[in-house]
Amino acid sequence: MKALELRAKGADAREVSAATGFHASSVTRLVAKYRDKGIEAIAGNHYGGNRRNMSVSEEAAILAPFKERAEKGELVEISEIAKAYQAAVDHPVSNGQIYFVLHRHGWRKVMPRSKHPQKASEEEIAASKK
Repeated sequence: MKALELRAKGADAREVSAATGFHASSVTRLVAKYRDKGIEAIAGNHYGGNRRNMSVSEEAAILAPFKERAEKGELVEISEIAKAYQAAVDHPVSNGQIYFVLHRHGWRKVMPRSKHPQKASEEEIAASKK
């Protein structure tokens, strides 16, 4: 408000910058926003949080059937979860968003250990032990 007041009294951007601590270009942008859109353009909170598509409890409800399957030892694929999530929000969502949802709910990726392609056969292992 002080910057706007000083500008209204005729001070240039450098003088306002010295008096308020704003950079001169920031003063110019501030005055332009005020002139174009009024006090709400500079006074309101423009940094809202929670840009999620749904609440945490709604996400948990979507993940519940998949969690039951995973606890039974079944394989749960991200594509299945993505289809259910996209059906709930009614627009396409990237797999990255699904991974964020899963991380938020404490899921982690568990995979069976793969076999080394050059592992010796059982006969070779038995022969080397003799």
